[in-house]
Amino acid sequence: MTQLDVRQKVGDTVSGVAQGDGQGQNEGQGQDQGQGQGAGQGEVRGKGLGKGSVGLVGSAVLGISTVAPVYCLTSTLGSTAGEVGVQMPAVFLAGFLPMLLVAFAYRELNKAMPDCGTSFTWTVKAFGPRIGWMCGWGLVIATIIVLSNLAGVATSYFWLLAGEITNNPSIADLDGNKLVHIGTCLTLIAVATAISYRGMTATKGIQYTLVGLQLLVLAVFVAMAFQKASAGTFDTGLSFSWQWMNPFAVGSMAAFTAGLSLSIFMYWGWDTCLTANEETIGSSKTPGRASLIAMVVLVGSYLATGIAAQMAVGSGTSGLGLGNPETSANVFAALAGPVMGPVLGILLFVAVLASAAASLQTTFIPVARTVLAMSTYEALPASYAKVHPRFKTPGRATVTAGIATGAFYTVMTLVSENVLTDTIFALGLMICFYYSLTAFACAWYFRGELRRSVRDLLFKGILPVTGGLLLAAVFFKTLTDAWNPSYGSGSTIPGLGVGSVFVIGVGLLALGLVIMFVTERRSPAFFRGEVLTKSTPALVVED
Repeated sequence: MTQLDVRQKVGDTVSGVAQGDGQGQNEGQGQDQGQGQGAGQGEVRGKGLGKGSVGLVGSAVLGISTVAPVYCLTSTLGSTAGEVGVQMPAVFLAGFLPMLLVAFAYRELNKAMPDCGTSFTWTVKAFGPRIGWMCGWGLVIATIIVLSNLAGVATSYFWLLAGEITNNPSIADLDGNKLVHIGTCLTLIAVATAISYRGMTATKGIQYTLVGLQLLVLAVFVAMAFQKASAGTFDTGLSFSWQWMNPFAVGSMAAFTAGLSLSIFMYWGWDTCLTANEETIGSSKTPGRASLIAMVVLVGSYLATGIAAQMAVGSGTSGLGLGNPETSANVFAALAGPVMGPVLGILLFVAVLASAAASLQTTFIPVARTVLAMSTYEALPASYAKVHPRFKTPGRATVTAGIATGAFYTVMTLVSENVLTDTIFALGLMICFYYSLTAFACAWYFRGELRRSVRDLLFKGILPVTGGLLLAAVFFKTLTDAWNPSYGSGSTIPGLGVGSVFVIGVGLLALGLVIMFVTERRSPAFFRGEVLTKSTPALVVED
């Protein structure tokens, strides 16, 4: 597969006060007082971010934008169908389940500690500084990989769209020129970094427009695909069957795990709603609600698109079939014209470009705010704790993330297309790693409350642990599969006989350990548990 194969996300900032949210800005900010500002030693701290910049609707849009549903679908719809065939809708549901269960963990932890460090802060409070630091590292390195892939996809679609509009294949072919491709990619990263630097309210209208455009074009595609299916336009089309929703009908466990990994990638990024919690109205409740809204919109979009496309063209490996390896890396490029026609088909290209561009901006939010939190709690150099006095954003952390993304993508592209592709595959390990740790942290942090009520046992214990176990299982199964050199691009490390995906994934985690030990020598207080203390919550009666 190419760099278009897996998926990921971003867009800068959205905001907007949700109408009918039931909470005014003053009330939302009132809930936050004392949580961070003036917190005592060992407690969560305020970071100086702009309060009240995002409401319920804006937070949900932020999560959807970061996930980038149209981008995810074009890069993984065919790959998933190639792995599991007509069970593709069932695998979409299976991938949604652990994410939903982990979302409950995020919601409960956010109620207790609405801190922009999210997974990092929460796992430190539950398990201590070292596990928490590695959890934060998993989030940061995963996001850097995602940002680089998003920029690459946006670049490819920019030139592809330019070629379609001008009806000039030579313009579209410019994407194959490494110098032009890298230059365009770095420009997009610089623009996205600049927009993110300006804060949560900088592109409110743009984000609402881009997300609305994605969902609207997706709805038109689904409607037209159903119309083509009912008319029997394509010979490879299939009649709907409820058997498509049965995950146990997948041919093998290896195929199911591979499809599930792709499905999990398609939901990654919803937790951006939580990362912006300190800038959200009603920071203890609104982000959790927004993340659940985003998840429902995403699973609905994925199921509708997957079923409609499968009914229209089938999941075969030839022609327009979704499983055709020649088109599976970029399904919408192959289906746009046949399903929507030459004019409306261009809208699908626009939607993919908008999806990748929007996600490219918003994905800076989690990495910059995680680095900000780690620096605030002395787990990283103090310079990253600076917040811009006007824009109220972690400026240095945002710029550093942009530079790291550009450098990473440039080096990987120049070294080898296979190395870049395998790095993207290794991303799944990072995602499962920090999501599962966060889920387990929820149950452990609230362990003293689990017997208080059925609700606490369910939402703070059983559901998060189940989600964590599912993602941990995917993590270890992926490690096992990635040991085989045929996994991913099929590349291997000379002299080791081990798949490069395995080496890259384990190598990135090992690099995190090395950096953690170096940081510990420079900032011993954090690692002694003196800055952010390991603790459990006091028993309180909820409203």
